[in-house]
Amino acid sequence: MALNMMYITNDPDVAVIAERYGVDRIWVDMEFIGKRLRQGSMDTVQSHHTIEDIRTIRAAVQRSEVLVRINPIHAATQDYGSSVWEIDAAIEAGADVLMLPYFKTVDEVRMFLALVHGRVKTMLLVETPEAVAVIDEILALDGIDEIHIGLNDLSLGYGQKFMFQLLADGTVERLCLKFREKGIPYGFGGIAALGKGMLPAERVIREHYRLGSTRVILSRSFCNTSVVTNLNEIEEIFRTGMAEIRSLEKECDFYARYFWDNRAAVEQGVAQICASIEEKNR
Repeated sequence: MALNMMYITNDPDVAVIAERYGVDRIWVDMEFIGKRLRQGSMDTVQSHHTIEDIRTIRAAVQRSEVLVRINPIHAATQDYGSSVWEIDAAIEAGADVLMLPYFKTVDEVRMFLALVHGRVKTMLLVETPEAVAVIDEILALDGIDEIHIGLNDLSLGYGQKFMFQLLADGTVERLCLKFREKGIPYGFGGIAALGKGMLPAERVIREHYRLGSTRVILSRSFCNTSVVTNLNEIEEIFRTGMAEIRSLEKECDFYARYFWDNRAAVEQGVAQICASIEEKNR
């Protein structure tokens, strides 16, 4: 199992490089409503990409999917269209997957799913304590294709100091178990290049494998194109960085299979024993 890697950019040259070295999804990030207010003091990515950026990236990549993070469910304003307009425009421009961020209620998710209406894949970004509180009701809805846990905003919502506290305190694990029971593919957070990040990326990747996650964001610290602008340098970052991550994944997969295979053997053994008991009791 290889993690589905996602990278945020609206630069077609960077998107082509990312795709060349195995990035599965190019992420066009249109979210801006309310983001500056809640993340103003944090060093986070606030992209404010556009519908035209979707068209540009769609034309640039061939194999990678185009993932678009829209805004939270909203009404039209004097300066910007409603969620109805935004979703229709994003799909028309070539989005393969639409992500709904920063929702708090079941009704917001229900409206999002209704507006998409099966035209593209849907991904929920669980990043508010309110969403976590009603996650069982949300998971009962039809039409959810994937789920991602947004550690930045969720940790802010819980008043924590560091986003990976949610990994250490069991919050991510509890949510992953719920998603797994529903058979919905899921992921969480982002990773830097190996050996980098406040919590080293290799430790986070191993947690993805332990928890059955299949999706992760390549964070800005993996390749910060605001700092590194030379395309040859960017290409080298992706070439070496992706190769190192995929190599570590082979190790993770080897050890994970030890437990997955044992679990399968336990299930098979229990089924055989139960069948034998039932046969004896006839």
